Amino acid sequence: MNILYFVVPCYNEQEVLSETVSRLTAKLNSLIESKKIDEQSRIVFVDDGSKDATWEMITRFCENDHHIQGIKLSRNRGHQNALLGGLMTVKEHCDFCISLDADLQDDIDAVDRFIEKYQGGCDIVYGVRSSRETDTSFKRTTALAFYKLMKGLGVDIVYNHADYRLMSKRALYSLSEFGEVNLFLRGMVPLVGYKSDIVEYKRHERFAGQSKYPLKKMLAFAFDGITSFSVRPIRMVLWLGVSIFFISLLVFAYALACFVLRITVPGWTTIVASIWALGGIQLLAFGIIGEYIGKIYKEVKKRPNYVIEQYLK
Repeated sequence: MNILYFVVPCYNEQEVLSETVSRLTAKLNSLIESKKIDEQSRIVFVDDGSKDATWEMITRFCENDHHIQGIKLSRNRGHQNALLGGLMTVKEHCDFCISLDADLQDDIDAVDRFIEKYQGGCDIVYGVRSSRETDTSFKRTTALAFYKLMKGLGVDIVYNHADYRLMSKRALYSLSEFGEVNLFLRGMVPLVGYKSDIVEYKRHERFAGQSKYPLKKMLAFAFDGITSFSVRPIRMVLWLGVSIFFISLLVFAYALACFVLRITVPGWTTIVASIWALGGIQLLAFGIIGEYIGKIYKEVKKRPNYVIEQYLK
């Protein structure tokens, strides 16, 4: 039988963690009893520098159940780095792993179908939301716009998929060869290749606590995804510059014609509007280019994505 490891990133999850442990251990024991996975399978909670009692709770759960393990990062590194830290730690011990969030919004019962797909030869199985009924209209609209934008920019991304996925051992080792500092796992995992499939599930309401991804973080996450996987924004700046250059030639021709014909029309409004428009476009262009330069700066430093302070087995 194959060894399964659950990887669960946690950040200030003390309000929901007890219920999460209860449901995951019940699912793990059920899978073991039905001979779908090996007894050596484990649940690994990754504490991403929580400021509440999350790590103390994980420590207590580890002491009471040998199926539970805990990884403590030295400081908060963000969800993607915490998830990667967990995946890279367990890859040597498992045959396949399933990552999911601690908030119990991902349907745990879908795990059985994940395993069926894996046994059918899939190295990667994506958990895909069947609907967004639990989201606000604003979040549904912005999510749809984000996925369409990513597709339009040429990024291979699975629609309505977050980080609820199964990965085989060889897929994990292939992912470990990606040395990127700016992480966007939803775009990186499809680049691994191998046979993959999807499992649809209904996403639940958050069991307790508050979302760790407010609008500001969601926008930053989306921008990271775009700039980490596509250079088209820079090309758009190039073509915008070319377009403005040709428009400026037309304006120059118009101004020269007015001079020759001695048409003296006050142009204060046009000049001011042009200055503001061109100034705004230039600042936007510099901002986009600067974002890419900043990412290059981070990449060349080769700093680690995470530092593990403690690993409880």
